[in-house]
Amino acid sequence: MKTAIAIRHVGFEDLGTFEDVLLERGFELRYLEAGHDELRSLDPLEPDLLVLLGGPIGAYEEDEYPFLLDELHLAERRLSSHRPLIGICLGAQVMARALGSRVYPGPAKEIGWTPLMLTEAAQSGPAAHLAAELTNMLHWHGDTFDLPPGATLLASTPLTQNQVYAWGAAALAFQCHPEIRGESIERWLIGHACELAHAGVRPSALREAASKYGPAVEVQGRNCFEQWLVGVGL
Repeated sequence: MKTAIAIRHVGFEDLGTFEDVLLERGFELRYLEAGHDELRSLDPLEPDLLVLLGGPIGAYEEDEYPFLLDELHLAERRLSSHRPLIGICLGAQVMARALGSRVYPGPAKEIGWTPLMLTEAAQSGPAAHLAAELTNMLHWHGDTFDLPPGATLLASTPLTQNQVYAWGAAALAFQCHPEIRGESIERWLIGHACELAHAGVRPSALREAASKYGPAVEVQGRNCFEQWLVGVGL
């Protein structure tokens, strides 16, 4: 049986619709809770797929969150092995740092639903399913990163240049949230209530947008992930 391990930083930022895809394809899925489960003991080459999920901390804050060093080392070893790896939000930032790039606060928080602008390199690959004419995308981050050396940029937004990138044949990273399940948005609104208040973002506006855009991103996010899995032989 194929196996997948997802490292989760907050309970409500899970695999979303990507979990459905994995279960439908016969994967055995296990979550590890960052800061609770012992990441140091995990063999990063063991699972067929490793996923680093999102969270509200910075990928550079290991002084305050020491487990980040263990997660960073997992990403480094996984990348060097060229084994299938997905990063989402914080996970994409950890991957970027593992590849030698700087992660740092962006010019402003990007919270809300904004279409992606795809690069030419994305037109024939999995990210093509996330084109603006097919779906809108949820963004929820304050940090950004430099494009890692050797990476291929696949998508941007006006505020954030590096939204989606690929590195090699088996690593794909999303600063945005193509895995989001629209019906889960209320958990995000509650869990990130302080951040929303500080950023001046109204939960009602995000709730309304999730109702409008959620169904399409669920379909297109699944399509993107399924095509990527096929492409890496899973």
